Amino acid sequence: MEPELSQRKMRLYLALLLSVIYCFFGVASAFAQDETSRVEATWKVQKYDIRATLPQNAADRNLVVKATINVKNVSDAPASTLSLRISPNAEISSVTVNGATADFSKRQEKASASVELQRVQVRVPSVQPGGTLTAVVDYKLEVKENSGIASLSPVSSHFLPMSFWYPTPNSWFFARGADSAPYSIAVAGAQSDFVTAGDRKSKDAAYEEKLNGQPFFAVGNWDVINTAGPTVLVPKGSNADAQKLANELAAIATDAKTFIATLLGAAPDEPIRIVAVRRGTGFAGGGTIFVDESVFRRPKIDSLTAMNVAEAVAKMWVGGAIGVTGDAQGTIREGLARFIATQFIENRFGKDVADVERMRQRTAYASVARRDSPLRTVTPVDDFYFSEVANKGAMIWNLLQRKVGKDEFYRTLRENAKDGSLEMAELRQAFSAQKDFLDYAIDQTTDMNLLVGLPQAGNGETKVALRNTGSIDATVTVTATTATGEVLTAPTTIRATSFGEVSFKTPAKIVRAEVDFEKLYPQQDYSDDVAPREFTDSDELLAVKRAFDQQDFAGAEKNARLVLRDLPRFDDVRVLLGRALLAQNKTADAEKEFHAVLDEKLPTARSIAWADVGLGEIASRANKSSEAVKFAEDAIRADGEYGASLAARTLRNKLNVSTASDDSIKTYFAQFDKTAVSNRKADLDAMVVPGDATKFANGLSGQTEQWQTQVRQIDPLDANNVLVETNLNVKLLSRDATSGIAVFRMTKVGGEWKISGVEMFEVR
Repeated sequence: MEPELSQRKMRLYLALLLSVIYCFFGVASAFAQDETSRVEATWKVQKYDIRATLPQNAADRNLVVKATINVKNVSDAPASTLSLRISPNAEISSVTVNGATADFSKRQEKASASVELQRVQVRVPSVQPGGTLTAVVDYKLEVKENSGIASLSPVSSHFLPMSFWYPTPNSWFFARGADSAPYSIAVAGAQSDFVTAGDRKSKDAAYEEKLNGQPFFAVGNWDVINTAGPTVLVPKGSNADAQKLANELAAIATDAKTFIATLLGAAPDEPIRIVAVRRGTGFAGGGTIFVDESVFRRPKIDSLTAMNVAEAVAKMWVGGAIGVTGDAQGTIREGLARFIATQFIENRFGKDVADVERMRQRTAYASVARRDSPLRTVTPVDDFYFSEVANKGAMIWNLLQRKVGKDEFYRTLRENAKDGSLEMAELRQAFSAQKDFLDYAIDQTTDMNLLVGLPQAGNGETKVALRNTGSIDATVTVTATTATGEVLTAPTTIRATSFGEVSFKTPAKIVRAEVDFEKLYPQQDYSDDVAPREFTDSDELLAVKRAFDQQDFAGAEKNARLVLRDLPRFDDVRVLLGRALLAQNKTADAEKEFHAVLDEKLPTARSIAWADVGLGEIASRANKSSEAVKFAEDAIRADGEYGASLAARTLRNKLNVSTASDDSIKTYFAQFDKTAVSNRKADLDAMVVPGDATKFANGLSGQTEQWQTQVRQIDPLDANNVLVETNLNVKLLSRDATSGIAVFRMTKVGGEWKISGVEMFEVR
């Protein structure tokens, strides 16, 4: 029995040994495959040619499209199938390849648990490596409800790339980058004009975009303002103040173009357009930039809009004239563009303003830092993609520039972009002296946390302990603040996964120490960079707002002053300071802070609105009703935040002042009340803009027992749009009667008012 048992043990031992060997070489093979044989694209788009037709019937929710796609086989093997991705809401009627009808099949393709594409597989004649073919796809795309990425309505429509409105070989979620190529777009059936990127020879002609891009367009009703540089499309009927803001935006874009040309070389020969839109704000492509229409109703340009314009101009080079592909392409396309845009903000508005922008970027990244993926593998399917690649990416480029020097950094970028493309692999080779840093930054998740200990005094000096949990060394500046407010600095390098120490040779008492005071390095947590620790959040704004929301106004004031000590231009914190002071009846101090916010070079829209609300409340307390009303209406026009708009309307109603009346609007709501209780769905649908307020109308159909509307205020937006504030008394089936404020956006369609949005609904 013993020999048999020994043989069994031997066989088991050999099996385990073989398993270990297999696992080792299997893993090694997988890593080797990951390094050398990652999924490559088969087809590369050479050009898109898209002809779209808008519906002529308001009830028709379909965009009809003929898309011609020229593609090249960029693989090293013949290709006999062409796979195209498009929205699952697209109904494809035919596909032709090189002029001949082609067979195709369709199936669902899950990009993630929440994102689905339609994959269309087309049989094509075998195409050798380097060969090309032309495919034409005829289809119609249904838009069930308007959104920020796709909308169809009688007054304005738009289609952005992430609505998957056009067919393309490589998914928008492809790790090495979605398809990007020159394109041509024409839109028929528009009752007003349409815009996209590129040149247009006449109003009836197609736009021709020469830069690499992803097709998009918008249809709207604008006044066109031609400046010495960019063209600005403002809402129809905008006033002189809007035209002034348009000129300021154009100047920012022009200055950004000039500044970036000094870094990356001659500017692309493409026009810049700044377009006011209701939806799709922040999108840009090929120098055409969508900004919120409310930008042109504010007293000045806000920080988000200025950054969006600067980034959009940077992307005319990065990803436009210079193609961006390969692993970590988002770090170049989004991160490098944001880094360069922030440098422009510093050049034009000052370092203190740019420091606030960098803080916002850092905070946005910190919110996802503990669950990020390596920059090399993260894709847009990840919900943290843009927070990571844009913000962490910008920090990586900033660190790299500091390590190699500004001149060398941009010289290397220009050299590697001479062939019209940039890839992270070639940049890593070009900056090979920084291999350890780039290997960590691109291939690993953030594991760095920099910590500082309490200052320890003795023998005429003060020592500060440091720690670096990260996988790379961190070269930082440590600051120490004395009891008299003097700030001392000490540069040092903290070794990877190690401890360090700096000494400040001063007899003065040091009361505060901070590591990496410029916050150069991506970290998992920034709150422990200071000792004694002041906050437990990496987001300092959150620390102030939490105290304010808990009605700890003294605590909010204290926290705000701590933040503003280091970031005096942080307007979001300053406006909270003003509100906290006002809540404590420190009226004069609060008024000073609100005015300081409005005097900032680049405040946020939210800060502008809340500062106006604060000044309105102060004027109201002083019985200056006309001033209070003006501030309240300025806050409403700014449209900076829901809460600020609600507070402004509450203040104006308390002052019992009514805006101009409009009999046609009152007549509309009298009819709407009757239609709502009639529960005739078709009649109710006819009173709203299709796609814009359809969900609101559907919620009332067959459910309404009582609906009474009292029009209280009317706020004009432009020639065709107003906001109507109402008091509602409502009773729906199986629910108690409710009442409260509702604000409707009204749009003139064919000379008649219709509801195009529910902006506020405080009916309880």
